This record gives sequence, structure tokens and C-alpha cells, in this order.
Amino acid sequence: MSGLSFPNQFGQPVGELLADWQLPLAPSGVVLEGRLVRLERLHAGRHAASLYAANALDVEGRNWTYLPYGPFESLDAYRSWIEKTCSGRDPHFYAVIEQASSLALGVASYLRIAPESGSIEVGHLNFSPPLQRTPAATEAMVLLMKHAFELGYRRCEWKCDALNAHSRAAAQRLGLSFEGIFRQATVVKGRNRDTAWYSVIDKEWSALAVAFARWLDPANFDAAGHQRVSLSAITRTVGSEAGTWHARDDSNVRPLPSEGSTLSN
Repeated sequence: MSGLSFPNQFGQPVGELLADWQLPLAPSGVVLEGRLVRLERLHAGRHAASLYAANALDVEGRNWTYLPYGPFESLDAYRSWIEKTCSGRDPHFYAVIEQASSLALGVASYLRIAPESGSIEVGHLNFSPPLQRTPAATEAMVLLMKHAFELGYRRCEWKCDALNAHSRAAAQRLGLSFEGIFRQATVVKGRNRDTAWYSVIDKEWSALAVAFARWLDPANFDAAGHQRVSLSAITRTVGSEAGTWHARDDSNVRPLPSEGSTLSN
């Protein structure tokens, strides 16, 4: 179990009293800066053209299979979707900008933002081919989780189609705990979707942050850009070391052939 229990006046087990806990802040327009990428609020005028061009490199449209929207037939259609869908507070959309080129190469968001319970989800992840399976993709996810816990959230969730093996493998590579399958959770593009749930909680974050810093350190990569130590090897024991429940065994997921995030969830 991840939480401690204590007997109440009736001898019944109840959850830990959160005497000092305060409601977290809502995400704002602040830019999340990393060494390889930055995340800024998604804006059709600034980002649509770059994102559309990057997504077009996925010529078969595989990235859109598990998303409830797309692919888009034209830049105008994509720009219109951003304008109509991505300017609200929940979901709270970001463009993932490569620092070296200043090009927008991916999209991510916070959603199901619930300050009253201290829970926030990361989703609407769509990383174009140039971003996939790169340290920059990993750093983008780290920046989202880091900011969520800095805002005061207790729990950061990741949900994806249970059939999306890439997304599920990416969640576990990042050290998130598998929490099970919600059967017939929703309907996406006319098809049933069972949803796989993963999470990381505040008690685990400090250890995960150290793991991410170790993996993202330039010294962890050789001259050809190949990793010396995999992130999976570093994050595998984080939950047990933090003293929390950490279900690493998701037997329905095959590991990816190379470390990195190839995301759409």
C-alpha cells in the first residue's frame, strides 16, 4: 500500500491525517525551461506550422491511432483545432520546443486537474518523429512532472489506451506505478477503449528526480549519443526505496527496443 493507516476512535483503519497539506496551485502560463527543451503554452499562431510539418514526417499517421482526434488533412485544419480546443485551463496544453532549433516538435498537456484532491494528469501526448526516443522527449516529461509537484500536487497520473504498448512502456520507463486496467472506460473513434492507469506520488518524486538528473546528464551519453546506463535500470527500484507501493510488473507490456519516448496517448 502507498498510504499509511491508523486506527480511529472506533478501531477502524483510516488514512494518514494531512494536517499541513494545502490546495495546490493551478498551472499557469509560465514557461517550463529545460536544457534540451522548453514547454510553453500551445498557440496556433506560433506553433501550428512547425508542429504540422514535424507531424507530417509520420507519413503513415501512426501517431494518431490512440488519440481521440487527428490526423489533420491540412495546416488550416490543424490550426483551427488548436484554436478551438487548446486554449482552455483544463486541458492545459503545451508545445514542446527544441532549444537548439526553437522548433515546436511535440504537444503535451495537463488535464483532469483536481486541486481539491491534489491530483493532476499528464496526457494528450503527441511527440513527432524528430522528438521520439530522444533525451529531449524524456526531459519534456520530467519538466511536466517536476512542475506538477512544485505546484503542490500529491499525485501525477498517466493514462493511456491499454493496447498502446509504446505509451505503457514509456510510463514504466519513467518509473510510474502500474495501477490496473479500467475496462470499457470510454469510446474513441468509434472503438472501445480499455484504459491503463499509472501514477507517481509526491513521496517518490525526490528519488525519481535524482534518477532523471543522472540519466539526462551529458556524461551518461557517449560521443555517438548512445546512453551508458538506461533510464529503466535507474528508475526500477525507486518506489521500493521510497517506501511506497510500486507495481513495476506490467506483464502485458513488451520493452521497447531502444530507450526513449515514442508517445501518443
